[in-house]
Amino acid sequence: MELSHPQALIRLKDIKAELERLGEKTELTGEDEKQFDELTREFGEVDAHRRHLERKAALERVRSAATVTERRAPAATAIQSGTPYGGGGAYDADPILNPDSVEDKRFRNPWDLSEVRTFDRSPEQVGQELQARALCAIEKMRAANDGIRNAATHIIESFDDKKGTIARMCLATSSPEYLRAWSKLASGRGNLMSPEEQKALERAMSLADANGGYLVPFQLDPTVIITSNGSRNQIRQVARQVVATGDVWHGVSAGAVQWRWADEATEAGDNAPAFGQPEVPVHKADGFVPISIEAISDAENVTMEVGRLLAFGKDDLEAAAFTNGTGVKQPTGIVTALTGTPSEIAPATPETFASADVYAMDSSLPARYRANASWLANRSIYNLVRQFDTQGGADLWERIGADVPPQLLGRPALEAEAMDSGFDPAAAGDNRILVYGDFEHYVIADRIGMTVEFLPHLFGANRRPTGQRGWYAWYRVGADSVNDAAFRMLNVATAV
Repeated sequence: MELSHPQALIRLKDIKAELERLGEKTELTGEDEKQFDELTREFGEVDAHRRHLERKAALERVRSAATVTERRAPAATAIQSGTPYGGGGAYDADPILNPDSVEDKRFRNPWDLSEVRTFDRSPEQVGQELQARALCAIEKMRAANDGIRNAATHIIESFDDKKGTIARMCLATSSPEYLRAWSKLASGRGNLMSPEEQKALERAMSLADANGGYLVPFQLDPTVIITSNGSRNQIRQVARQVVATGDVWHGVSAGAVQWRWADEATEAGDNAPAFGQPEVPVHKADGFVPISIEAISDAENVTMEVGRLLAFGKDDLEAAAFTNGTGVKQPTGIVTALTGTPSEIAPATPETFASADVYAMDSSLPARYRANASWLANRSIYNLVRQFDTQGGADLWERIGADVPPQLLGRPALEAEAMDSGFDPAAAGDNRILVYGDFEHYVIADRIGMTVEFLPHLFGANRRPTGQRGWYAWYRVGADSVNDAAFRMLNVATAV
């Protein structure tokens, strides 16, 4: 036992509270019975340790009283640097005289949550400690470069809730024991896990959904990787990216504040904005990765590589959804969100696309959105725009030759292959070929925690093994426009 007397008292209170919680249940599962027995045994050990410390402290007081002399009295009152208070050693060292000792002891292993005191503390206070531990763990976690560490830190600091939901997941899935356990499962060697790795796996599984699978290690989570390395999906590059901790992301929007010119010492007007709460639901997406047994012979390299493959597959799937997603069991694409709204505009000349339409879109977008606006279209549409000036003046494009970066009227021109590539005057229908606006008002909500289920063998048509294993992965993401007024979309509708 290495607990100090104050720590022993705190631990006894925590054990008692947990035992009372289990005792209130009318029926205990096998796991509950096991936990009850372990807590009962631990209570006895900690209580015996507490009594030992008290006897030891009493004996020291008796010895001190018997040996005190007038000559040593002055020295007894001196305070030595780093003197512990409460008899707890370096963990309980005086935080004024020895300010670094507490942090060194507590976060030497940030993944050890048995040190987190939950008794007589609010969920917010526990959440703050979990977040501090998670930030410490990010600095220590393996299989992560500086970009991943920076992205993970940003996610914890910007999107975690008061209870430390994301921090708790980070701590459960980024530890060295969990990374080793996950790698062994991925390579079909789950039977070789150590007790510590098995315990780390069980702790992380308690945070996963009830439908099975194993959470991808935090440092390999595609959301973290995409945030660190940048997305190939250009909509994601400019959209507002948030992290959802539930099934729906809830935001806050406000109308423009009404300012006024006021005389001195006059009562303020009611200039309060009207608040709204846009919502972006998250949806499930899944994928399957077959991999040969030979390729997974090196578990650590394969673990890193498959994490990267999952991130790329996620990015490719989302590219089309963020453009034309229906919003039913998938994200709402920007084209879908603007269809039928006042932001959808027609060309100056029906069934015709001309340079005047490009200028009209720029002019009709309010200035507060225009400063951060971007264009979005299929590359074929941009090539049509390049041909508007037949004299070669290139009055629409900047750096038309270099094309780095591509800009249209001084604003970034982003590509989306899922958008309409043109229009046929002989065929009736809508052709939404160009979007212009501030994509900070298009929100992408990622749910941290991709889950993977490992299939030990894949079988061919004749029901014989193919020498491959399979990784079935699923995650959740949502997207939608939270302010349609920040966009304009050109629809060159044709009729026959």
